[in-house]
Amino acid sequence: MGIEREIKLALPTSDHEEIARDLTKRTGQEGRKIHLTNVYFDTADRALAKAKSAVRLRGAPDQWLQTYKTAGESSGGLHNRHEWEMPVAGEALEIDKLLELCDDEHARNALRDAAPELNALFRTDFDRVIWNVDIDGATIEAALDLGEVVTDIDGERRTTPISELELELKSGDEAGMTNLAAQMRGAFLYLQPEDASKARRGYELCEPKAEGSNGGVK
Repeated sequence: MGIEREIKLALPTSDHEEIARDLTKRTGQEGRKIHLTNVYFDTADRALAKAKSAVRLRGAPDQWLQTYKTAGESSGGLHNRHEWEMPVAGEALEIDKLLELCDDEHARNALRDAAPELNALFRTDFDRVIWNVDIDGATIEAALDLGEVVTDIDGERRTTPISELELELKSGDEAGMTNLAAQMRGAFLYLQPEDASKARRGYELCEPKAEGSNGGVK
């Protein structure tokens, strides 16, 4: 089991180039560009969401990965959560292997109970630009994400935008990550803490709309 520690910062889509220039200047290298498609799974009655967990299948440029996460804690944009991740052969979950990897009894039982009824619920499609920033003895992966969360409810396509900077601690002390976030927020005042994960926004997108509301749909 790994503990994922990251800070999410929301930003306007028009300001991505400015953040990219700053990170390129900090690292002395251009960011690495990739496209990611993630499919999130749950049961019809949202069993995993109720257990404060999520299962994701990620299509990366060179492989497919399956990930199981617990909600953990989030405050001021800082997210701490348990995560189990492993490669899979193709575009399909391999739940038995994920259950073997999961070493938390509560999380494993929730996944085992939900497994027979899991279906694709929503997906995230976004372009990511990645830099590795060394600061205060820590290595931080800075990922600039731009795209959307998408679902289909009874033939109606619903979307909500993704526009955020993720700072993930790869090695070293968490203080390095928080210092980098503080430096960037001081330089770019439009960067704002984002406590809602992409998964949470996807679940919200799947909720029934209030009568007369068109919010989040296009």
